Amino acid sequence: MEASTYIKRGASGRIAIKMGSRPERIMKWTVTTLVILTVIAFLLFDYTGLDLTTAIPETLDNLKTMFLEPALSHFTWGQAFYQLGVTLGLAFLSTIFGGIIAFFLALLAAANLSKPWISKTVRIMVAFIRAVPTVLWVLIFAIAAGLGSEAAILGMLFHSIAYLVKAFSEAFEEVDQGIIEALRATGANWWHIVIHAVLPSTFTYLLSWTFLRFEINFSVAVAMGAAAGAGGIGFELFMASGFYFDLREVGMITYMVLIFAIILEVFSTKMKDRYFPAAK
Repeated sequence: MEASTYIKRGASGRIAIKMGSRPERIMKWTVTTLVILTVIAFLLFDYTGLDLTTAIPETLDNLKTMFLEPALSHFTWGQAFYQLGVTLGLAFLSTIFGGIIAFFLALLAAANLSKPWISKTVRIMVAFIRAVPTVLWVLIFAIAAGLGSEAAILGMLFHSIAYLVKAFSEAFEEVDQGIIEALRATGANWWHIVIHAVLPSTFTYLLSWTFLRFEINFSVAVAMGAAAGAGGIGFELFMASGFYFDLREVGMITYMVLIFAIILEVFSTKMKDRYFPAAK
C-alpha cells in the first residue's frame, strides 16, 4: 500500500509535504516504542541460575513427553468427555444468556434507534465492562458467589454481553435509514420498526457474531474451569499440570481441547455457510 502524501501551506506561504497519515505515524512510533521496551526488559531480566545448555534440552524433552507420548492416567475417557461437556455447557449458557440480554441492550445502544443520551450511557457502561478482563470478572463473582460454575458463567456472561452489545449495535446502525423513516411515516411504532426492519436486515449478522462469541467462550471456559473451580476439562488440565505434574496427561488434554475446538469451528462454519450465507 502506498503511503499517503499530505500537502500543507504554512504561514510563510511555503508548502510542506508530509508522507503518511497521522494514524500511520502514531502506529509506527507505538510499534517502535514497544520493541524498544521489549529489548530493555530482556536486558533487565535476572538470569541468575539459568543455564541455557541444560534448560533448552530439558524443555525440548518435556515438550516431547507432552505431545509425542500423550496418555490419560488419573481419569477415564468417559470422564474426559464428560468434563468436555461441562466446559461446553459453561460456554453455551454464557453465550445464550449473553446474546439475549445483549440484543435488548444493543437496541438501546444503537444511535438510530435510541435517544442520544440513552445510547451514550449504554455504550459507556459496556465499554467499562469490556475493559475489565474476563478472568477478573470471574474472580470477582467467585468472591461474591463462591467458587463454582455460577461464578464462571456470571463472569463470562458479563464480558459476553459487553462484547455482543458493541457488535449488535453496530449491525443495527448499518440498517438503511430510509426503511426506518418509511415505517415511521406509516405510523409504525418502535417495536414494529425493530421487528419488521431492523431484525430481518441484521439477523444473519447477529447469529454470526453469536457463533463467534460461543467459540471464544469455549476457550475462556477451559481456563475458567480452574480459576473459578467450575470443573470441566480446564480443571483437569490444572490438576494434571500443577498437582500431579503429569506431562503426558497435559498433552492428551491439550490435544482433546484442540481437536474439539477445531470440530466446533468447522461445525460453526458449515452452519453459517448453509443457513446464513449472507453473514459471510
